[in-house]
Amino acid sequence: MASNTTLHKARKDPKDEFYTQLTDIENELRHYKHHFEGKVVYCNCDDPYESNFFKFFAMNFEHLGLKKLIATSYSGSPVAGSQLSFAEIGVANGKRAHKIVVNEVNDYDGNEAVGLSDVEWLLKNNVNTAVNLMGDGDFHSAECTALLEEADIVVTNPPFSLFRPYVAKLMEHNKRFLILGDQNAITYKEIFPLLKDETMWLGVNNGGTKWFRVPMDYDIRTEARKKIEDGIKYISMGRINWFTNLDNERAKPPLTLFREYNPAEYPTYDNYDAINVDKVADIPVDYYGVMGVPITYMAHHIPATHTHTHHSSGLSKRDGSMVTTSTTEDTSKDNANTDESSSNVQHRRVPQRQLRERLETHNREGTISSHSDSTIDDQPIERERERFKILSYPDGKQGPGQWIPHVNGQTKYARVLIQRSEF
Repeated sequence: MASNTTLHKARKDPKDEFYTQLTDIENELRHYKHHFEGKVVYCNCDDPYESNFFKFFAMNFEHLGLKKLIATSYSGSPVAGSQLSFAEIGVANGKRAHKIVVNEVNDYDGNEAVGLSDVEWLLKNNVNTAVNLMGDGDFHSAECTALLEEADIVVTNPPFSLFRPYVAKLMEHNKRFLILGDQNAITYKEIFPLLKDETMWLGVNNGGTKWFRVPMDYDIRTEARKKIEDGIKYISMGRINWFTNLDNERAKPPLTLFREYNPAEYPTYDNYDAINVDKVADIPVDYYGVMGVPITYMAHHIPATHTHTHHSSGLSKRDGSMVTTSTTEDTSKDNANTDESSSNVQHRRVPQRQLRERLETHNREGTISSHSDSTIDDQPIERERERFKILSYPDGKQGPGQWIPHVNGQTKYARVLIQRSEF
């Protein structure tokens, strides 16, 4: 039996008491529908019914074609029972950790749509199983590990302070997942190798302003980051990313680049043979050596194992993998020279006509200011993926949190080393 273990300790920390909004869950999950048919979904850091992850999957149970939905809570949740009393759902002690297993969700109220009222009816009438756990709901406990083994896909918002061991648990049990985490997790020495090796990658809707529900006694010192609606307190956060190992390439727009390389704008690091790029949008189109880019690049990275182009179409198989119906480009061989030095390659010039076309495209979309040389033929360009390899760091460093490059004596923190896949 687990007692006072890691998850419970973390949730006592106010920094970990964030509850994801339903709109953010919907905006991300809509890109993964084909992965869920016939699957068992486990939300293992969630208060059943109080959790918007649970609500989303319960309301969309039939639409997604789920086989089963499992959700577990932890003991002492600060919001447990605030929307539906545990006496109503047959849980003996609501402040204890408990689980809910859903095998079906129907239109119980007869309004010809499945909604929250149907989920509430389901919970009250025991169509599912609602029971207390023996332990405290810690994801490392034996009973929660057994539920994890039963699951096909894990979807949740784990405690940020436990992101490293949480991901390690998923990897240990070879689980597919879609979870939220802080952007700085990219720099962790335990996490970055998984991103580099393309064992996992980032989701679709990363960064931006996301509002999270917090307990009413949560201290928010910046007024602009705080709001209270209908007696519920929220905090805004701007660097929260989705991490996954579910194929999501089709949902990501191509990374359209237009800047040309020149040594004055792209200096070489003092301590490594690579050029520095301060913004992802400024990655030069004609440079094929090694580049150091901000960690925000990871939101655009497409694993080499995802071989279909942006315009390909496909059908989902029962196991969630994709069958493409267009000709694909195999980029798996590109990983052979992952650590090749940039001293052996030189930048290539992209034809000026292609650069002008890219500039004109940006002008039409209003993403950059006008350009004086924008007269081009009315020929659309094929917007294929820009593909890059993620490279190893020098001196055995395991991530951008460990390796610190310098330009003219100034620190450039949190850089990811990349190189175009043609090399």
